[in-house]
Amino acid sequence: MKALPALTGQERHFDANEVIVSKTDLKGKITYANQVFLRLSGYTEQEILGAPHNLIRHPDMPRCVFKLLWDTIAAGKEIFAYVVNRSKNGDHYWVLAHVTPSYDANGRIIGYHSNRRVPRREPLDSVIIPTYRALCQVEKQNPNPRDGMAASLDVIVNMLKEKGTTYDEWILSL
Repeated sequence: MKALPALTGQERHFDANEVIVSKTDLKGKITYANQVFLRLSGYTEQEILGAPHNLIRHPDMPRCVFKLLWDTIAAGKEIFAYVVNRSKNGDHYWVLAHVTPSYDANGRIIGYHSNRRVPRREPLDSVIIPTYRALCQVEKQNPNPRDGMAASLDVIVNMLKEKGTTYDEWILSL
């Protein structure tokens, strides 16, 4: 796929009764996307199927949150997370994601399933966006992306320890 256009700063919205749904294989390649996903992302089904899910990754999304997410689902657990996604045209949209592993009849993880809903605006503006900005700043201070992610992961893990909570509990408490 060709390079994405510059960020527009325009936020897209969806209805509180709508659910964005996607499924991926074990490597994060999209195997299913519903119409709400397609509409918000700006991609067609042909463009999105088989593409890596990180195609919609917004640069303001801390890499450490995705590390937490992937580690959690790969371990067979579900996770909730606030995520900002990037549309094909450079717009963005916020979601509260619930990501779970998908299993075969023998109990083996064969992929992942994500449902995303409209997030509550107050915790998004007052807690999530400032926290994510701070985490991204930590990541940018390191010239090596892996070191930056590790440093920001340390920050969020320590924050959660101080609060005496897990990432999921923290997200759901907002």
